Amino acid sequence: MLNEVQKKILSLKKEKNAIILAHNYQPEEIQLIADFIGDSLELCIKSSEIKDKELVIFCGVDFMAETAAILNQNKKIIIPEIAAECPMAHMLKSEEIVKQKEKYPNAKVALYVNTLADAKAEADILVTSSNAVKVVESLESNQILFGPDNNLAKFVDAQTDKEIIPIPDGGHCYVHKMFHEGDIAFKKEEYPEAKLIIHPECDKEVQDLGDAVLSTGGMISYVKNDSGKEFIIGTEVDLITRINREVPEKTTYPLLDDAICKTMKLHTLEKVKNALENEEYVVKVDEKIAKKSLNAIERMIEVSKR
Repeated sequence: MLNEVQKKILSLKKEKNAIILAHNYQPEEIQLIADFIGDSLELCIKSSEIKDKELVIFCGVDFMAETAAILNQNKKIIIPEIAAECPMAHMLKSEEIVKQKEKYPNAKVALYVNTLADAKAEADILVTSSNAVKVVESLESNQILFGPDNNLAKFVDAQTDKEIIPIPDGGHCYVHKMFHEGDIAFKKEEYPEAKLIIHPECDKEVQDLGDAVLSTGGMISYVKNDSGKEFIIGTEVDLITRINREVPEKTTYPLLDDAICKTMKLHTLEKVKNALENEEYVVKVDEKIAKKSLNAIERMIEVSKR
């Protein structure tokens, strides 16, 4: 049952010919009014396919809304809360990439989509946690500058013969760094029959204990299609909100109850309503940076669809 604010949002959405995109880490009240919910890759692809909408409300963090703006330069992209920033995306500056390209002139630059637009402009191609290995394997060079998440870099490095050079040193997601081996031991003792699914932004020691290491979109598919009945989920807690709604016949447990991305939760129903009513806050990307970034984004989407 939708509340009055949700009903008003749906009415405004129709009136404004808008579409609401939401990341898997959004709380349920926002998931329920979204037209599309997905992981970073799914949101990239969906953003590239928007044809008949004039207004895009993006319930995610800054780099995601920027990517949507780069892919839709003739549309208005709105983020309901301007302070919804991804700390990891701010860890890699474009100046650092330029410096590393000079140090490794034969390397290709594969950046996690979790980067800001000026960093994307220095990339040859982008990756997400669901396609990183496939994208890296598609590159001709045997040297790959890869950032900003060091744990995803290690995940890719273990599955390719290419030399993966992480940039910057120490790049990470603070939510996925919360998980430790002790948390797994505790949960497995409590739920011994449950399969453990881990996100590749987690530390390698944690990844190594998982039954599967997957992106959030991959986790949803795994729970839907696997024969198991119980699953421990090692990522942000609101992915479980979506899984429980879509796969009610399975039982899921968070690896940690307090694995919460605080900036994802800055979006609220009132702020989404304001975004539709007042069309704020508009996401703008410098035209030259957008043009340079677009190539890397489109290359990633093309490789992902092969």
